[in-house]
Amino acid sequence: MKLVVGKNYDDMSKLAAEQMIENWNEIKVLGLATGSTPLGLYNELIKANEEGRISFEDKISVNLDEYIGLPDGHKESYRTFMNDNLFDKVDIDKSNTYVPKAKDEHDTNAGEEYEKLVEKLGGQDVQILGIGENGHIAFNEPAPELNGKTGIVKLTQSTIHANSRFFNNEDEVPKYAISMGMGTILQAKEIILLASGKKKADAIKKLLNDDKITTDCPVTFLKLHKNVTVYIDEDIKEELDK
Repeated sequence: MKLVVGKNYDDMSKLAAEQMIENWNEIKVLGLATGSTPLGLYNELIKANEEGRISFEDKISVNLDEYIGLPDGHKESYRTFMNDNLFDKVDIDKSNTYVPKAKDEHDTNAGEEYEKLVEKLGGQDVQILGIGENGHIAFNEPAPELNGKTGIVKLTQSTIHANSRFFNNEDEVPKYAISMGMGTILQAKEIILLASGKKKADAIKKLLNDDKITTDCPVTFLKLHKNVTVYIDEDIKEELDK
């Protein structure tokens, strides 16, 4: 596992983007994440696309997760997030961009279909990940058991509370989501994990400094992967050094 420390969030994002740009011709399938952390990386890729350094014309993307119960086009859906923050700003064919979707929390076929899609595409050449304060990856929350494959998950109260800042109140936050499982994520040929801010330091400590792999901190499963680069900022590095 490789650790790269940026001076701050912007520097960390640039360093991660440059790693991707260097290997751009080897990437066909992009595994993408939502949330605030990858936005800096996406902005750097948009800039590189505008400058003609890279093109998305031949790229395919698969996203990690999506809320269940939001109508198409809802401003807080992850499809809308990806359109607004990346797809509408680069030369990608939107028909080659995939975000998992389930009709409701009982739609078990949705996960199976998404698994088949990812397998048909040959898996993610690179998977971008953010991390929650409790170590969750996508919607794989700390629990006695984790999904190995894409499936329906019930959101924890802590995640509902954390995501309520994007809605008018907690009651509007969906209670279920469809998410890639840890096994599907670990199938990626390369993983880029981004973490910024002291609140993420405890989870990063468990990944880098502890020997344990535990469902209580899902990010620790990345120890099982042979090609992970962890990008952090100086705030987290200071906490790691204590």
